[in-house]
Amino acid sequence: MSKGTVASRNLAMEAVRVTEAAALAASRFLGRGDEQAADRAAVDAMHAALLGLTIDGVIRIGEGGKDEVERLYVGEKIGTGEGPEVDVALMPLEGATIIAKGEPNGISVIAISEKGGFGEMPALYMDKIAVGGGLPADVISLDAEPAVNLKALAQAKGVKVGEIVACVLDRPRHRDLIAKVREAGARILLIADGDVSGVVSTIWPESGIDIYMGIGGAREGVLAAAALACVGGQMQGRLVIRNDDERLLASTYGIADPKRLYTATDMAGGDVTFAATGVTGGPMLNGVKRRHGAMMTHSLVVRSRTGNLHFIEAFHDFGRVSAVAQRSC
Repeated sequence: MSKGTVASRNLAMEAVRVTEAAALAASRFLGRGDEQAADRAAVDAMHAALLGLTIDGVIRIGEGGKDEVERLYVGEKIGTGEGPEVDVALMPLEGATIIAKGEPNGISVIAISEKGGFGEMPALYMDKIAVGGGLPADVISLDAEPAVNLKALAQAKGVKVGEIVACVLDRPRHRDLIAKVREAGARILLIADGDVSGVVSTIWPESGIDIYMGIGGAREGVLAAAALACVGGQMQGRLVIRNDDERLLASTYGIADPKRLYTATDMAGGDVTFAATGVTGGPMLNGVKRRHGAMMTHSLVVRSRTGNLHFIEAFHDFGRVSAVAQRSC
């Protein structure tokens, strides 16, 4: 009996249910100062949800190696084994510190592609630049100065540079970048954490974020690239190799050229489904809300097959039988 293909299955709602489960579990630890508990809850909930998916999946971007973590490790088989063969990239909780402190931009993320769609990426830093869809090809370049990229983007959007908002992680390593963006006349949204959230926000005009710039996680880059690839967004990334150990680590992943420039489709190719659920609110997604014994979630799902963005608000009524309460409306 044929398992089918990714193209023959719409995995959008199944993906959303996985991120909803992780977000709901993590939200119970909002502001409680326990990063490990929040992360563990998200991992356990996502793992349990994935086991029930009718897919024959392998994790390519996960929580770590098999010898590092118990669940959601790279290479782990997930799903019932009865559906299409797929690769999975996931992050049960982006920003355990965010949740522990009750800060913005906490999300749960998953991306699903046909087999071979995601390359494995080492746990290194990556320099990135990203914009949403509907723009001229090559409007940005990782090798260009910030002022050049900002001017080109402003011209493509038909606005002044002063109307462009750049999202940048608030880190000491970005001191020069931030200064150059300000000197160019653009506005900046500094975020304490949430690398994936910051990049993905560029695909939704209402987020108020036009461009993402700066250094973040390489594996987070793959997840963000999955969303951008779905809508024709542009992203470029290059690994940041700081020493011989990191160069050796890159080589173990088959990366012969550590200076290689990756595009969104290099990192996430084929038929891709991307889903994210907010744990705490941000520019794109609302966080989990608790009202009168029930919980509300706000999720985004997008498929490369259609390029459409869908926002899903779900009501989880925990006053009902458990099996019913865990389903999205």
